[in-house]
Amino acid sequence: MPIAKVKPMRHLKLVHSIEAAPAMRVKIAFASADRRTVDQHFGAAEAFVVYELSADYAHLVEAVQFHDADTAMDGHEGKLAAKIALLANCAAVYCNAVGGSAIKQLLAAGIQPMKVPEGTPVDALLCGLNQAMLDDPPAWLARHLKVGDAGRFDAMDAEGWSE
Repeated sequence: MPIAKVKPMRHLKLVHSIEAAPAMRVKIAFASADRRTVDQHFGAAEAFVVYELSADYAHLVEAVQFHDADTAMDGHEGKLAAKIALLANCAAVYCNAVGGSAIKQLLAAGIQPMKVPEGTPVDALLCGLNQAMLDDPPAWLARHLKVGDAGRFDAMDAEGWSE
């Protein structure tokens, strides 16, 4: 079966200085047509917004909007794969609903699917995640943060750091 290509109608990526960003940061995606609330089913999402966050900040880094024809829930698994590929660097994606096949593919890509009620404000979710990073992150977030830390320690080892 050929894989369907999902081409974004609009895709905005913001670039910022990596040096200014803290080591413990993650990217989180939200299925959102209005870019303010989670209001979309993952498979039929018209748009995603992606934020990079740490314990003390959250910045919009990406916004993707799809053609109407690419968002229909018509059983084309390739459309899921293409959307998942667009979110490849995200630790999680928040949506109103997500099908079983999409859940499997998201988890295989290291992306935690999170279901929230329609209309949940993105800002409220970001604030909760910021606080969780300080206090007690959920297991999926803690795993992702440890992966980020491992790269930092590998870099320190390569520079010759010792006790």
